[in-house]
Amino acid sequence: MGVILKIARSDFLLSLVKGCIGTKSRSLMVLDVLESLMSPNCIGTKGRSLMALDVLESLMYLDLSLNDFKGTPILEFIGMLKNLRYLNLSSASFSGEILPQLGNLSDLNHLDLYYEIYGLKTINLRGNFEGQIPRYLRNLCNLKFLDLLGNNFSGSTEDIFSGFLDCPNNSLVSLDLNGNSLGGELPNSLEILENLQQLDLYLNSLWGSIATSIGHMSSLQYLDLGSNNMNGIIPESFGKLSRLIQLDLKGNPWEGIITEVHLMNLTRLEDIIIIPLETKTPLVFNSNLFLGSIPSNIDELMLRLCSLYLSENLLNGTILSSICTMNSLQVLSLRTNQLFGELPQCWNGSKYLWTVDVANNNLSGIIPSSMGFISSLNMLILNNNNLEGEIPSSLQNCSLRSIDLRGNRLFGKLPLWIGETITGSRILQLRSNSFSGIISQQWCNLPHLHILDLANNNISGVIPKCLPNLTTLVYDNGRELDFGSTLQYVNIIDLSRNNLIGEIHEDITSLIALGALNFLWNKLTGSIPKKIGNIRSLETLDLSNNNLLGPIPQSISSLTFLSHLNLSHNNLSGRIPSGNQLQTLDGSSIYADNPLLCGFLLPTRCLGDEDHTSNSCTSGGGGLEDNGAKNDNEMLWLYVSMGFGFLVGLWVFASLYGSKCHGEKLIFSL
Repeated sequence: MGVILKIARSDFLLSLVKGCIGTKSRSLMVLDVLESLMSPNCIGTKGRSLMALDVLESLMYLDLSLNDFKGTPILEFIGMLKNLRYLNLSSASFSGEILPQLGNLSDLNHLDLYYEIYGLKTINLRGNFEGQIPRYLRNLCNLKFLDLLGNNFSGSTEDIFSGFLDCPNNSLVSLDLNGNSLGGELPNSLEILENLQQLDLYLNSLWGSIATSIGHMSSLQYLDLGSNNMNGIIPESFGKLSRLIQLDLKGNPWEGIITEVHLMNLTRLEDIIIIPLETKTPLVFNSNLFLGSIPSNIDELMLRLCSLYLSENLLNGTILSSICTMNSLQVLSLRTNQLFGELPQCWNGSKYLWTVDVANNNLSGIIPSSMGFISSLNMLILNNNNLEGEIPSSLQNCSLRSIDLRGNRLFGKLPLWIGETITGSRILQLRSNSFSGIISQQWCNLPHLHILDLANNNISGVIPKCLPNLTTLVYDNGRELDFGSTLQYVNIIDLSRNNLIGEIHEDITSLIALGALNFLWNKLTGSIPKKIGNIRSLETLDLSNNNLLGPIPQSISSLTFLSHLNLSHNNLSGRIPSGNQLQTLDGSSIYADNPLLCGFLLPTRCLGDEDHTSNSCTSGGGGLEDNGAKNDNEMLWLYVSMGFGFLVGLWVFASLYGSKCHGEKLIFSL
């Protein structure tokens, strides 16, 4: 019977064999104890029933993982454990090169040298193994699991795979080389690993194309070549990997064509990710079978597909009804392609669809009313197309958290059911359409709203006094300067370029978590709210091109995060307020065309100022250098950048919490 020795998660070994270790042994480190067992003093001549050498020669299982050996090299005696079948030295702070004596362990079938990395913020590479992976590993023909994840091995993959040529009947089923510094192309010799089920080469320095011989790896179930520099083609022999379940090729500048031959036999796939790095070399569906478009029988090719990502490629053609019959589909992303035509009218069969993103295409026609049958729909992203008509009332049957219809030709009154039946929305973006009517009181019943963007429409009426009901914008849970890092700090209200009238109510100053407030190019009257400084998170404030009058409130100087300010083209009067933050804003255009304003940066001096060039008003003015279209474009870019960070966070949220997808995922995007 073999001997098992497990010393995982232990700093000391108090006693192994009575009589073999002296009285001072209790202070010995684990490696000292093991070396003591090898000492001749431990092998007596008085017929002890358990001899140390017998123990070590019979050892089949040795686990030294999760210890701290403080950079100690692997000891040579491990190579003498001829019966060893399992060896785990992972996360134990060994250092140096792998000893050639390990090649003597001919019965070894599990070897784990993984060095754990403790999070992205504290990466500790101290003690990692380095150099080339020794060729003597080819002697380990019975090896089944080889895990070298997270080291700093260099050399080419040709050296690794050719090392197994001396083991034509090798038993290797799992090879993990994730996170090393391996280079070169994937060689044809990899076909020797015909029993391999898992191959992980993520985060190395591989380049070139994938060898066509990969099609002979008939047992392969998991393949990860992500985050390398592979700039060649994906061979059609991929189509022979009929047992493949997960495929990750993201983060490489792939080029070439993906055809039906690549996918037709991959019936077991649950996860496909192919995301090229550079927009200059997108994946193009452009073959005789695909005709440059999504295959009409994609529902038959991918029976278990639950996530379909084909964004940012050069796909053309129309979105066919076969998309609707993919019964397991939860995420559909076709954004930024060259798709045209109308959206299909068959969405009543999409029971589990969580996200529809077809933004930045050339789609036309109306939003199908059948989308209202997708009760699970959380994200509807149709922006920057040529869609027209009204928003179908059937969408109130969905669970929409994000609605993005910007940049279309939609018209009609703003739906009253937003805020009535739909109350959980986080993003509501209807900018640059032809919507009319008023902003209903019901729209204030959106307590989770982060972005309200109705800019560039024909909306009339007054700004609702109930905006403080948008409680996400009221409660400030802290400050995070990077809007893209977390969803809860991106808060925007943009009602610019409409026909709004009336005053800006003082109640709006209770939205202390608001980051951007844009009311430019309306017909607003009255004064700027006196407590505007209460909106302490405000970075962007644009009230230009209205009919506002009266003084600029002194409280505006309390906005310590303010970086964009425009109050031009109004009827404001009095002295420009003082304030450290206001002094950092450059350009008199901030206050332009307010003839009754006076103070710093303006040609009009205030009463009591000594002269035009030096006055007692020390506050600065400035902000956006130009007004009109250029100013609006700059504001739009700010919102787009802020909103993109928010959407990234929401996509992460959707991936982690929204979609419980246990089926297939297909990602082809840039």
